[in-house]
Amino acid sequence: MSPSARLWAIVGGLGAVATGTAAAALVAAQQRRQSEDQYVDEQLGELKPDRTSTVAAEDGTPLSVEEIDPEDGGEPEVTLVGVHGFALSRKSWHFQRRAIASLRLPRVRQVYYDHRSHGLSGAATAETSTIEQLAHDLDSVLRVMVPKGPIVLVGHSMGGMVIMELAAENPSLFEDRVCGVAFIATAAGEVGARGLPRSLLSKYNPLTRGVGNLAGWQPGLVEFVRAAGGQLERQAVRRLAFGSRDVSPRLVDFMISMLAVTPVRGLVNFVDTLGSHNRYAALAGLKHTQVLVIGGDSDRFTPFSHAERIAAELPEAELVRVRGAGHMVQLEQPDLVTGRLIDLLQRCSGSAAANRRNWWWTR
Repeated sequence: MSPSARLWAIVGGLGAVATGTAAAALVAAQQRRQSEDQYVDEQLGELKPDRTSTVAAEDGTPLSVEEIDPEDGGEPEVTLVGVHGFALSRKSWHFQRRAIASLRLPRVRQVYYDHRSHGLSGAATAETSTIEQLAHDLDSVLRVMVPKGPIVLVGHSMGGMVIMELAAENPSLFEDRVCGVAFIATAAGEVGARGLPRSLLSKYNPLTRGVGNLAGWQPGLVEFVRAAGGQLERQAVRRLAFGSRDVSPRLVDFMISMLAVTPVRGLVNFVDTLGSHNRYAALAGLKHTQVLVIGGDSDRFTPFSHAERIAAELPEAELVRVRGAGHMVQLEQPDLVTGRLIDLLQRCSGSAAANRRNWWWTR
């Protein structure tokens, strides 16, 4: 029996005279549970980078970028570039960024950036709110921030789709420079067929159009908002972003803080590109790359079947099923996700292919 259940049993057994004492005990138990939150003192999203900069995309849109060097000051062997998901920001890599900075085998330089119309980057237009444009943006970031050396790309949700598009447009990059790719809670296509209802992905959906007047979540994912109150519903965020019922309240707060930064009006324009996403053929561009595919089996946005389909297209890929995790698996199960990323980084830095590419560092 849980502590709460035991307390309620005491209330029932002692009757009305014990109600006040039992109620006080319930409050104290709740406070203890809150104080036991493992992230109560975690400065989520507040890690300081070593450097921040702005990269101009091909059309001049400013993309906000930050870099993190190995903590011990040693020479990095590989650069990890994080590509975040829709409606989020580079802050969503909080746990991975912190852990990988202390890694020594291999030492890793980290680069994280915000998509256009997300976080601190400049706004997209309706015409540039496409996965194709975001892939061009990623290419610009790589050209400026990682001109040499081996690269590992990690993409969450829409970020994974962007990496797939870049692989289709620039396969030589993945043959020569990108030695590893991690796909986290993403899909190669059929987003409307499995997971999100296609009707919710349409910009013509009247509910979707109304999201711009509400308080910021992904357009089309109308379950995240309450039209009557015009406020994000904490319970909906917890239920749809995470799989665990006892997810840390601090993580829910962190999610809401990220969502609040990006204007919904700009996000609405991305709905069509997500609904039409189909890049199974692009996965062929990853045949020279070590691939990691991670999915939560309680993901309500991109169900685990999407991860299985990606892995089926890439038989050499490592497929990881995270039991009980939802769409924000890198926040919900950070140690597991980070551990798998470190394995990928170690394979890349130690592989013969990566060793052959080390000449890029001295070029």
